[in-house]
Amino acid sequence: MMAAKKQFPLRLDPKLYASLERWAADEFRSVNAHIEFLLRDALRRSGRLNERDESDHRPKD
Repeated sequence: MMAAKKQFPLRLDPKLYASLERWAADEFRSVNAHIEFLLRDALRRSGRLNERDESDHRPKD
């Protein structure tokens, strides 16, 4: 079972948010889901996301 998601306020420059909003729409994601996708991808690429953390978020077959 996946743990509840952590909620916290995030302050962004309005122009940055607008760019993220357009990009998320292009990918058929919400802005929140797209930010989470980008952060997870950056963590994976930097080697800071271990396999167990990654498997917690993979869709079940």
